[in-house]
Amino acid sequence: MRSLTSACAVAAAAAASLLLAPVAYATPPGDNGTVKIHDAETGEELVENEPHVCVFYLDAFKFDSGQQIEWKILEMPPTGTLGTEAESGTLTLDAEGHGRSDDLELPDGHYKLVWNFEGEKGKAKQKVFWTDCEDEDENEGGNGGSSGQPSGEPSEEPSGEPSTEPGGETTGETTGEPSNEPTAADTAGQNPSGGGKEDLAETGASAVIGTSAAALVLLGAGGVLLMRRRAARGES
Repeated sequence: MRSLTSACAVAAAAAASLLLAPVAYATPPGDNGTVKIHDAETGEELVENEPHVCVFYLDAFKFDSGQQIEWKILEMPPTGTLGTEAESGTLTLDAEGHGRSDDLELPDGHYKLVWNFEGEKGKAKQKVFWTDCEDEDENEGGNGGSSGQPSGEPSEEPSGEPSTEPGGETTGETTGEPSNEPTAADTAGQNPSGGGKEDLAETGASAVIGTSAAALVLLGAGGVLLMRRRAARGES
């Protein structure tokens, strides 16, 4: 009987140790979860920290359901005084232990988030980060300083008046009166000597006279030959 009783006691102790083991190794309530610094344009579902931001918010993940949060942001060297509070607030997480703060904006500098929560058993959760809005302003207004707007209204005045003189100078004035001097088109068909059609008529007349004179010479020579032949026949 004693041996049976001892065996039962050992079995009960073993069973109790197995039942209590998960409870002993489970994470105690209050110290679950993590918090991230997010750029204002980053979605809440991203479980990653962004240590360089301009406008930002605090994003909590996997804390206990409905947990109460108290947070504060402290200045850090070299841009601020160590431990000086720059911003603070409270937050109530949802049933899934998730929540986010409103969008925040601080002067450019170095900061540390201190995240305290209800049921906390260890140290507060902390995140160190930088805010730098000057770089974002330069990127938005950069690209050569172009504003993307037209330079002004189109000018209704011509930039210059046409030149009427050679040599590269612009006179910009016209008299409005017709010129009395002949142009190249006016003198294109004229003979430099001034003869024109009269010269052509004189040349034709000279040719006719020369031809007539030659004909008379030939007729005279033919008459002389004819007379000589008749004289020769009479003598014979």
